[in-house]
Amino acid sequence: MDLTPRWVRDLERLLPIRSQFVVSGNIRDSFLTPVRGADTLTLAPLLRCLWASLSALGYRFLLVYDPIEGLRPYPKEPACVELATRLFDLKLQNGVMPASLETLVDTMKAVTLQREARCALVIDFASRLTRQADHLDGTEHRFFLAAQRLSLVANPIVPRSPDASSAPMGLALFNPILWLVNRAQDLPSWLTLDSARIASLIISQPDYSTRHEAARFLATLFPGFDAASAPERDKFAQTFADLTDGLTLSALSDIAQLAERQGIGMAHVDDAVQCFKVGATDNPWKKSYLRAKIAGAQSFIENRVRGQERAITKTMDILMRSVMGLTGAQARGRGNRPRGVLFFAGPTGVGKTELAKTLTQLVFGDEHAYIRFDMSEFAEEHASARLLGAPPGYVGYDAGGELTNAVRAKPFSVVLFDEIEKAHPRILDKFLQILEDGRLTDGQGDTTYFSEAIIVFTSNLGIYVEDEHGRRVQNVQASDAPEVVEERVRQAIQDYFKFRLSRPEILNRLGDNIVVFGFISPQIGARIMDGMLANVITRVCEEHKIELLLPDTVRAQLQAACTKDLSNGGRGIGNRLESAFINPLSRALFLFPLEGRTQITVTSITEAAHGVTTVNLE
Repeated sequence: MDLTPRWVRDLERLLPIRSQFVVSGNIRDSFLTPVRGADTLTLAPLLRCLWASLSALGYRFLLVYDPIEGLRPYPKEPACVELATRLFDLKLQNGVMPASLETLVDTMKAVTLQREARCALVIDFASRLTRQADHLDGTEHRFFLAAQRLSLVANPIVPRSPDASSAPMGLALFNPILWLVNRAQDLPSWLTLDSARIASLIISQPDYSTRHEAARFLATLFPGFDAASAPERDKFAQTFADLTDGLTLSALSDIAQLAERQGIGMAHVDDAVQCFKVGATDNPWKKSYLRAKIAGAQSFIENRVRGQERAITKTMDILMRSVMGLTGAQARGRGNRPRGVLFFAGPTGVGKTELAKTLTQLVFGDEHAYIRFDMSEFAEEHASARLLGAPPGYVGYDAGGELTNAVRAKPFSVVLFDEIEKAHPRILDKFLQILEDGRLTDGQGDTTYFSEAIIVFTSNLGIYVEDEHGRRVQNVQASDAPEVVEERVRQAIQDYFKFRLSRPEILNRLGDNIVVFGFISPQIGARIMDGMLANVITRVCEEHKIELLLPDTVRAQLQAACTKDLSNGGRGIGNRLESAFINPLSRALFLFPLEGRTQITVTSITEAAHGVTTVNLE
């Protein structure tokens, strides 16, 4: 297999017919380059890779220009430097010659007309030759106009001396000018417009075959390489190439050096890649205690999220899959998908957000470690700039995106997108890349990896639907069986993504990770009520050092008042408890003489005819 970079092969093919080349894209990467005098490959920067190709075609040297240092011969071999200095009358100072755009025009002319030796001119950092490519000053305009004219009048040449080139004497090649730019748009558009002599070479990210060969070359840096068998080395190269999809070869080299310094062996190459992507070597997912914590977590979760056994069981399955590293195991490659994806659907106030907090507490030891986004704040399409950062040139571009910044700072986290159906449909498209590839690129071009995060969506979809007249009607009732609620909610979610949004691909990325929560039953409502009352008693004790006593009759009265309507779930119970008890209790405590008291009993709760509730204390 020919592993010569595609742009190098295109350059060699076009040298007889093109005088200039605009090289853009992944120009700062490393490239697989043949080692002179050996039948092996190495990783080398663009300039060295370019020289390996051109020298094989008989080119004697390169002249390299950049706006800071000026002009210099390449490579720094005495014979090359001496020949370039003589042919172009270079006045080198510490290996370089200062040059402006005006003097560079003369150098371009001399290179294209040089017949004694094949050579090429490389203009590095060409994206920074001007401040604005579409607003040139007089000097800049004359420079690019001269370059355009040279591209048309230059001719391919054959060196005069048979000893000057190892290439076949009958083969005429241009002495080319190569512009190295980040983007082709960084040069004036009219320079290459309708030009038959200026070719565009776009350097793309390395493909699997290239990464695989680079992995074989870099394997020697990993501890344990010498003792590894041939099959183990082959498996390592395949794994390394799979895990680094979308990364440059320079990134692969950095990962290998990181593994060498951290003592990460070949068998743990995934840890080295993860360390490079998220910037952390300590992986909570691989801690031995995590499996023990999750194994006994069912009762812990049920104590915090009451009455949702079906949803908890489904969530636990997905969490165990995440801990065992089997997310997306059905796919051919390892991929970089998030550790887990959960879509919590169901009525309001039934524990969806609480379960997300509980997961965070369980895995990361702190329920406040989760990253939350209220998607009602992203109802407008332009709000996507808040998540990913503004595009270049817009206000706030330097700040980056709220989502990408947060995940980059806390790569091991639960990322909660609350009420996802309220976000603008265009913003939902951003989640396709997160769910499939586990990464997202912000407005500054920086990539954020979600491969170590759990993504949680919450939604009220399916509880209410629109009838044939466009009216909002309740789709499920508290009296419906759990199986009926789950079926109807799932169907409503499918209809929403497939027909209302016309984005079935989002639903497809979610797969079977939809977890449907049921309504709060009266028995569960009573338990939630008891827990909230306990919290109130604890708060009174903490704030005032007083034990608050509630007789059974008062508890029964509060329970009846606060759980008569369970349609709003636990949040509704809390709201009614606040109105029926906490507010009048606060008023009563404010007026009651507390000094010297260690206990206070709520004797009764009365409601006057005008609706004012009173808590009586003794």
